[in-house]
Amino acid sequence: MPLESCMILLDNSEFMRNGDYIPSRMEAQSDAANLIVNQKTQSNPESTVGVIAMSSSGPSSGAQLLVSPTDDLGKILTALHGVPLCGEMDVMGKDAVDIAASVQVAALALKHRRNKNGSQRIALFVGSPLQCADRRAFVKAGKQLKKNNVFIDVICMGELEENEPKLRELVDAANGATAAAGEDGAAVERTCHLITIPAGVLPSDVLITSPILSGGGGGGAG
Repeated sequence: MPLESCMILLDNSEFMRNGDYIPSRMEAQSDAANLIVNQKTQSNPESTVGVIAMSSSGPSSGAQLLVSPTDDLGKILTALHGVPLCGEMDVMGKDAVDIAASVQVAALALKHRRNKNGSQRIALFVGSPLQCADRRAFVKAGKQLKKNNVFIDVICMGELEENEPKLRELVDAANGATAAAGEDGAAVERTCHLITIPAGVLPSDVLITSPILSGGGGGGAG
């Protein structure tokens, strides 16, 4: 596969304790993220991966860059498996994770990557309810990614009914005109994808046959 720099955004809010995915949302997410890391690093030895935890303790409580894009597999795996659960579950007028802000941090990390060659991609995991998020913020974030040539793959696991429509806005905006081109039924290769994982299903089992890992086109799974 071609050279790529990828930022993996992990949802580490308290909602990830939920056991609707085996053994928990957090551990199922970690397993799936590990699969993505292995695929990215093995497909091209020069590809790099970075990791962001979308919730952190302390005054900022926002996205935390755990490791910048690197080809050091040890650093990547250490970051993946050392993510603590944190963040408040019930803060008035505020979601447990700020997707738009986290995506912005990831895009900035990609912009400042050492190897400027190859494509840029974000793999975003979401398992916390997005009750307060404004859809316009998702559209704006998606358009900004499109403008900066950053692709995004979103893995939605949990809170599907509430989250999927908003996350689809993000992915469709990041796809831009490409997403709209398929409305007449014509086959369209999409560069960004939304994958929804039904409760009780292992995310890694779904991802292994998805466009995220196969590198192909096709619309996001629903």
